[in-house]
Amino acid sequence: MVKALLGDTLTLGHRSNDGKTVHEIEVPQFGLGVFLMKKNGECRNSCQWALSSGYRHIDTAAVYENESEVGQALQETSIPRTDIFVTTKLRRGDALGYDAAIAAFEASLARLGLDYVDLYLVHAPPEDVECRDDVWRAMEDILDSGRSRAIGVSNYGAHHLEELMENAKYGPAVNQIEIHPWLQRHELRAATTSIGAVPMAYSPLARGHKVNDQGLAEIASRLGCTPAQVAIKWCYDQGCITIPKSSNEGRIIENIASLEVNLEDEAEALAELDEGYISGWDPTSQP
Repeated sequence: MVKALLGDTLTLGHRSNDGKTVHEIEVPQFGLGVFLMKKNGECRNSCQWALSSGYRHIDTAAVYENESEVGQALQETSIPRTDIFVTTKLRRGDALGYDAAIAAFEASLARLGLDYVDLYLVHAPPEDVECRDDVWRAMEDILDSGRSRAIGVSNYGAHHLEELMENAKYGPAVNQIEIHPWLQRHELRAATTSIGAVPMAYSPLARGHKVNDQGLAEIASRLGCTPAQVAIKWCYDQGCITIPKSSNEGRIIENIASLEVNLEDEAEALAELDEGYISGWDPTSQP
């Protein structure tokens, strides 16, 4: 079982077509995102710093082009593989059908240098609607094979989740979407949990666009922490798996220290920050 050195764990499971929850595992709720880490050694160093700081969850993707450096960091650490939770994703350009999805997964395993991953996600709804069922069938077979301990989706809107569940043997364990205080997504989070999946928050700092937000700064000042720590902890307190990205050692440490921040008295002020602000790519609204 993967154990979180710092922070909580959540239970992931997959709702089967007979209504049961199967393939249950534990996931560290807090982790490191490695999006945009393409410079030589950047991702490897970030993973090493994170692991030494108590992180036990690394989130990568084929499209990030850094799975090999995640694998290097895993090979070089003394932490047992079973204590580290690894998430990667099926590139949208590879989500072309059953065989293409299986081949892409095997390529990710090879780049990571692993026999299995803990969570494998479809990075976005396949653009070809006709191949979506076949792609998900490949994901289900990967799950049944044990080569991924859980499967899920990313950037799926409520209508995508409903469509997937119509023919699924297993529902997704996770829906990874942009979530932060300025994009609180109550309805999409509810749609996610209604099918037995856990929301996973990426870009908890809105890609840095809102780190200087005056309302956030005022909350941070009252609490004696950084604005980034407030935004990260808000996602965490919503019950989301939370994966802030940083390649700076000091910020990696600062981010995990956000788990000690108490936002209880700031719930109303944080609720008022919601403005539906989307910082980047958003396939959740696509057909």
